[in-house]
Amino acid sequence: MEDGYQNRTAFIKGAKDIAKEVKRQASKKVGRGVDRVTDEYSMRSYSRFEEDDDYPPSVGGGGGASQDGGGGGYYRGDSQAGGADEEDGGGHSDSTEGHDEDDEIYEGEYQGIPRAESGVKEGLAGGPSSVGGAGGAQGFGDATGAVAAEAERRKDQEELAQQYETILQECGHGKFQWTLYFVLGLALMADGVEIFVVGFVLPSAEKDMCLSEPNKSMLGLIVYLGMMVGAFLWGALADRIGRRQSLLISLSINSVFSFFSSFVQGYSTFLFCRLLSGVGIGGSIPIVFSYYSEFLAQEKRGEHLSWLCMFWMIGGIYASAMAWAIIPHYGWSFQMGSAYQFHSWRVFVLVCALPSVAAIIALSAMPESPRFYLENGKHDEGWMILKQVHDTNMRAKGFPEKVFSVTTIKTVKQMDELVDTGTDTPVWRRYKLKIMSLTQQIKNNFLACFNPEYKRTTFMLMAVWFTMSFSYYGLTVWFPDMIKYIEKQEYESKTKTFTKERVEHVTFNFTLENQVHREGQYFNDKFLNLKMKSMVFEDSIFEECYFEDITSTNTFFRNCTFIATLFYNTDLFKYRFVNSKLVNSTFLHNKEGCMLDFSDDNNAYMIYFVSFLGSLAVLPGNIVSALLMDKIGRLRMLAGSSVISCVSCFFLMFGSNESGMIALLCLFGGISIASWNALDVLTVELYPSDKRTTAFGFLNALCKLAAVLGISIFQSFVGITKAVPILFAAGALAAGSFLATKLPETQGRVLQ
Repeated sequence: MEDGYQNRTAFIKGAKDIAKEVKRQASKKVGRGVDRVTDEYSMRSYSRFEEDDDYPPSVGGGGGASQDGGGGGYYRGDSQAGGADEEDGGGHSDSTEGHDEDDEIYEGEYQGIPRAESGVKEGLAGGPSSVGGAGGAQGFGDATGAVAAEAERRKDQEELAQQYETILQECGHGKFQWTLYFVLGLALMADGVEIFVVGFVLPSAEKDMCLSEPNKSMLGLIVYLGMMVGAFLWGALADRIGRRQSLLISLSINSVFSFFSSFVQGYSTFLFCRLLSGVGIGGSIPIVFSYYSEFLAQEKRGEHLSWLCMFWMIGGIYASAMAWAIIPHYGWSFQMGSAYQFHSWRVFVLVCALPSVAAIIALSAMPESPRFYLENGKHDEGWMILKQVHDTNMRAKGFPEKVFSVTTIKTVKQMDELVDTGTDTPVWRRYKLKIMSLTQQIKNNFLACFNPEYKRTTFMLMAVWFTMSFSYYGLTVWFPDMIKYIEKQEYESKTKTFTKERVEHVTFNFTLENQVHREGQYFNDKFLNLKMKSMVFEDSIFEECYFEDITSTNTFFRNCTFIATLFYNTDLFKYRFVNSKLVNSTFLHNKEGCMLDFSDDNNAYMIYFVSFLGSLAVLPGNIVSALLMDKIGRLRMLAGSSVISCVSCFFLMFGSNESGMIALLCLFGGISIASWNALDVLTVELYPSDKRTTAFGFLNALCKLAAVLGISIFQSFVGITKAVPILFAAGALAAGSFLATKLPETQGRVLQ
């Protein structure tokens, strides 16, 4: 009885095993049929991205899995056909399948974001990028294998570029791009503000910090040097650790040291803070344009990158308006003894950090560039962000029911060598190895910009960036200096001269300005509570005179004699007495502070006003370049604007007064801005995504170097001649416009 029961149990168990095997074999046959149908559909979906002669369809093997995403296709067949899955709520995807009962996964269970499993595994685990893989060491050691891997990577990048453009077309242009536009605009605005900060605070800061002329020049140039370092550093890092993360770090450094610079008292510490503030903001331009371009479809890219440039203009207007509103209010200050002073210009420095802080807060809510993720083999992250872009735009346009149809996106095979530090390695050594590895990757990426494929483009862009920056920054700094020189000449032409006057028992308690007194005699006179501006006394005698509470600027006593004269609480330091004799004269309680002459307030107001007009003047050029960038092309815009700017330089010869020079400054700025916009768009589009910010950062660093050279050279000719600076600027612009015509046109091309 028991044996029969056991036999019957064994029989039933065997029957179940046979049934399961039959079911498994039948499932395999059905699966092969479904795979064949899916493969055919995948190849049809993918055919739009490939050229027949370059990408022949793979049959059967692993290559087919790599191209068509393991049989999954690039798009949802059910969503395109309007199948039942959309009606069920869109929760089902191609990665959601039914399984056997033994698999313990039920129908409709979520198994992750759709992706091409074989392509990801090949790029992350099976290729030469894997450490400890089945042939990784041999792959790196074999030159033929490295060349083949690089060729495959290039093919992946070209395929991704084509597919990415199609995906952006599906996502559309809407609320997401406009939100990112304003967020990145704040970062670009912070860069525009940084350029003007030091120039605006110098007339006031020189009094607090005792700045000599060499110190003022160094403070003006240190910002450009910091931005030069920052542009290269953050541009290179953005290709390795991400656009968003690099921009957040750079803006944070700018904000922190801008904040510190408003409180530090000494010249050296202020100089150091402004240097690091410049290093931080230097990453803004190369990252912002690259970041934004990777969310824009081809037909929108040129126009909207040009619109983004307007925020640099807004930064200049913001800085000028805040300087005008804050710095002259000397009551906005406090003092703790003689050691610590906080005047209104420090409030202005603090306010100028606000755009950077606002950009950090807004950028924290934005995602990383999906193109960066896909270029680095992170399919799931890139897919999720693109879906977010699609859904945000569709909801804003009133089509929330539209489903993101992309299921698989091509990712690029990774070539970077991974470093396995192990769990027993000390923390400091781990970070050291990571930094060394990152440094090597940045070096290789930078040198790749000079590979034969990009060598000509890089050198041509270097020449165009250098010539444009040399002429633009040189002239824009030369303009205000020329205005100051013209003002000085007009001022000196109004100087009043008094000769052989005799003044006795007179009290002077009003401002003395722009006068020359020769061979005068002053007996028992009092000079009380007054300002002396540009006063010169020559060969004069002061006997039993009394000077109290005197503030002087550009005032000197030459070959004068002082007899029994008392100086109380004045800033008439001994260097103001040139070849003069002091007989029985006494100095009591001299004013503390700098033994220097300072600019007057009217000159500071003129700096704010000229900068405000110069920033506002570029508005028409920005609008024209944005509207025409995608219609006439980048090269025509760049070359045409450079030629017109070159011609406009010669009109500067006719600027003989202050108003004329300001008008010519506005004309030059309004025309040349179109060249800068076109150059920014060209630079973004001429390099592939994995080298884009590295190349842009390097070229922007070269731009800042050219700016330093241009400013230094052009300033040396102020008051000497107009011809040399104008010829320098015109020649540089002419050379730049000629070289620009040799660059390849990028209009209508997908983003590499």
